[in-house]
Parts: sequence; structure tokens; C-alpha cells
Amino acid sequence: MSYEMRIATMLADQVDGFIQFVQENYDHKHKSYVENPDKLYQVKLLIDEYKFQLNAAELRRINRFSWNEKYTYLLVEDVKKGLGVIEEYVKRNYNDLFILTGRLHTLRSLCSSFQLLPK
Repeated sequence: MSYEMRIATMLADQVDGFIQFVQENYDHKHKSYVENPDKLYQVKLLIDEYKFQLNAAELRRINRFSWNEKYTYLLVEDVKKGLGVIEEYVKRNYNDLFILTGRLHTLRSLCSSFQLLPK
């Protein structure tokens, strides 16, 4: 498995983890650090709007056996676009959504590693 394929697979795993993290925090409102669950629900809607689940599944599927550079970069750009919107929303509502910043930083770091790869 090549380096690029591993990064794409790690990104897909982290996107799935982020989706699951948001879902669990929303489902267990009484155990969550988020005081206003409506803001977490908005993040959940943004995840659905930018099709994070579909992009993660596609990244995992196309990089399972061979490296498809063009389609991988297209999917990573879609994830980056959605991340930008979610990061902006989290920054504006940092007091309620501070718990998401670590996961967002990890996703942003993995996405930016694709810019460093030689094309």
C-alpha cells in the first residue's frame, strides 16, 4: 500500500470517527459537554449537507487496492470545503463547540498533507 493510499484511508477513518463523535454527543445530550444541543445539531446537518459519510466511504473504497489520484484529490477537496464551513461555525460558537476543535484539527492536518504530496 502506497503512502498516498494510507493517508487517504486514514482520512476516511478520521472522517467516520468525527461523524460518530458528533452523533454520540448529540444522542447523549445529558452526558455531553455541549450546553446547547441545537448547535451540535447544526454541525450534524452540515456533515450531512457536505456528504462526509459518502466521501469517507468512497475514499476508503477507491484506495483499497490501487491509487486513483484524480478521484482521491476530488474527494479530499470536497471534504476540505465542508471542513472550512464547519470550522467557521465552530469558531463562531467556540464556547459551546470547543470539544470539536481537536477532531477538526486532525482532519485539516490530514487534508493538508495531500497538498504536500508530489503530483
